[in-house]
Amino acid sequence: MKKRWRLNLAAFFSQENLAASVADVDADAYDNKVVKDFVRKDGSLKTIPAQRKKLEAILRYVVKAFDVNKRYSEKKVNEILSSYHEDTASLRRELVGYGLMKREGGGGEYWREK
Repeated sequence: MKKRWRLNLAAFFSQENLAASVADVDADAYDNKVVKDFVRKDGSLKTIPAQRKKLEAILRYVVKAFDVNKRYSEKKVNEILSSYHEDTASLRRELVGYGLMKREGGGGEYWREK
């Protein structure tokens, strides 16, 4: 039992796992800073970032408004996105483009996976 515990502990503290953990912490810290810079107190966006890395952080923030595996009509998606920014089409397109949401048909149903 003790030997197995040591092996698990050694695997946990491997260079790969430590590097991945640090990367996750760094990404979370970066996302939090970007959200703080781009989001008003009411949760809406001041602007949609032009820089790709910042846009990804904002999209990860916005996608949390959608339940996983729940299907939404385009109208409902626009309604939810309108509380973040008036340009719902750009937000919707970017969420799908970055793979944070999926789309069926020519704009029929949308859903969040994961």
